[in-house]
Amino acid sequence: MKRYGIRFTLPPGDTRAAPHLLGGTWESFRWYTSAAERDQAYEDLTRPLEYYRRGDTLSQVVTKVEE
Repeated sequence: MKRYGIRFTLPPGDTRAAPHLLGGTWESFRWYTSAAERDQAYEDLTRPLEYYRRGDTLSQVVTKVEE
C-alpha cells in the first residue's frame, strides 16, 4: 500500500487558479511505497530547474504528506 505522498497545490494569487482554468481548490497527489522513495522524489521536484531561465521558479506548492 502506498502511504507516503507529495501534495501539489497552487500558491495564492496564481493565475492558473482562475475558475476557467484549474480553480482555487486544485490539488494533485503522487503516492510512494516508502518514505525514502517519497523523499527522493521531493528532492528532485524542489531542486532548481535545469532548462528554465535563471530566476524562473515553479508556480506550485509541494508538500510531503502521509496517509
